[in-house]
Amino acid sequence: MSPQPATTGPDQATGPDRPMRADARRNRARILEAAEQVFAEQGASGSTEEVARRAGVAVGTVFRHFPTKDDLLAAIMKNLLEQLVTEAGALSASEPRTALFTFFTRIVEQAAARKSVVDLLTRNGVDIRLPELVTVFAGTVDGMLRQAQAAGTVDPAVRLPEVMALLASTSQGALYGGWDRDLRHRTLDVVFAGLTPRPDRSIGTAGQHVDR
Repeated sequence: MSPQPATTGPDQATGPDRPMRADARRNRARILEAAEQVFAEQGASGSTEEVARRAGVAVGTVFRHFPTKDDLLAAIMKNLLEQLVTEAGALSASEPRTALFTFFTRIVEQAAARKSVVDLLTRNGVDIRLPELVTVFAGTVDGMLRQAQAAGTVDPAVRLPEVMALLASTSQGALYGGWDRDLRHRTLDVVFAGLTPRPDRSIGTAGQHVDR
């Protein structure tokens, strides 16, 4: 997909201080809804033409709101990140001991059906250009990790990069490996067992686990 000429960024046709007309807002909402469906099913390889078809608008209308495919993906990813951060915050407040495990499970369950989740976590060839939101998302996961460690449900040697790597790898496996519900749950049981403290395990040098 190539950017259209004479555009400078998403939704800039209305100008930086000029609000979008009602019909433009409706078109944008329809485009984003259709795009979320397309990218959930097809990942970053989904086409703008298919988005336009499902939204019931011309391809040019999509380009006017989102000059490049990355702009459209970024809008979808932004919405997804905001949803995940909100969900994680609610879990942290309601169940601090188990929030990390519940959140982890929900992401893997979503990834099994939504390619956009995997694209977000792995960022494989997708320039979503949302460093601030990505940082907020990682910070939210880190907060849940620290809560779980303080509650004694996660080993104190576990670090955020390891949790993020596990999130990405299990989500990829669930989607591209075609894991059924039973396999997802059994795999998560193994992952969670590795995260929880064990009485026969102490912490060695450089944060390494040492079995007694």
